[in-house]
Amino acid sequence: MVKHTATSVVTIDRYIIEEERLHPQATGELSGILYDLALAAKMIANKVRNAGLADVLGATENSNVQGEIQQKLDVLANDIIIKAMDHGGRLCAMASEEMPGLIPIPEQFRCGKYVLLFDPLDGSSNIDVNVPVGTIFSVLCKITRGNKGEMEDLLQPGRQQVAAGYVIYGSSTMMVYTTGQGVHGFTLDPAIGEFLLSHPHIRMPDPGRYLSVNDSYEPLWSDTVRELMQRYRKGDGKKRNGTSSRYVGSLVADFHRNLLGGGIFAYPANRKSPKGKLRLLYEANPLAFIAEQAGGAASDGEHRILDIVPSELHQRAPLFIGSKSNVELAESMLGGALTGVGA
Repeated sequence: MVKHTATSVVTIDRYIIEEERLHPQATGELSGILYDLALAAKMIANKVRNAGLADVLGATENSNVQGEIQQKLDVLANDIIIKAMDHGGRLCAMASEEMPGLIPIPEQFRCGKYVLLFDPLDGSSNIDVNVPVGTIFSVLCKITRGNKGEMEDLLQPGRQQVAAGYVIYGSSTMMVYTTGQGVHGFTLDPAIGEFLLSHPHIRMPDPGRYLSVNDSYEPLWSDTVRELMQRYRKGDGKKRNGTSSRYVGSLVADFHRNLLGGGIFAYPANRKSPKGKLRLLYEANPLAFIAEQAGGAASDGEHRILDIVPSELHQRAPLFIGSKSNVELAESMLGGALTGVGA
């Protein structure tokens, strides 16, 4: 791991290059994917920043594969990522939360050995009221033979990820990612158009201070889930203090706060969504990889998120993610056995 002093000025490009040099076997393809994602993030950040001036706020007349009304910025962000990533020769396929199936690499471009899954603009339904939104991404190695990517390459458990990250578009634009060597955050300096290393070696405080959950679903929760939420709020009166409720309604924003300050984001199953609501491949897996690399954990209440073997591209899952001891409490009350967690 390359060490930098507090006075170092480290761009994301420089950081990626220095990390690549520590691995002589590296081909540079994964580095190239991260470069391209950083570029796409700058383009999306510009669209988000000017959203109120450029008539890209509001909904379209179309629904995505989830049956949700697409926002104009959803479509723009989705197109930006595809166009930034499809021609570099590093990917053999992509998948987006906004599209129903595998996104092939155009015939005129070379295929590579990686696949990319992404949520182009998480939380976009809140964009009209200036709530932070974000992009989430997951990178896996191709496992099938042949040149082109196949569905099997996309339907891998999260533990197979080689990189994952998110970009949050808020008061500042920040890109946070991991390649399995810890979690690092880069803040976009708009004056020079560069992501600069601002949060090296992020570690999630434990136990956490915050509980992020949508209480409007409480009437639909099981009695055990209601009891769990009360335990989070009240603490145990000994080592564990109660948490403070903080919920934005934008997964990236809620996760980012808890990553830095400690806490748990919970989206339990309920009577209307017995399989959960969040998408395993586009949301839960990449954020779970980051959480574990920062010393945290992620579970669906019964299983470690990264061990779940997906059966479909838009599979949903309950999610309890954050500081390790907070997630372990959910596991202990909901009947799971958290194993293989932590970095």
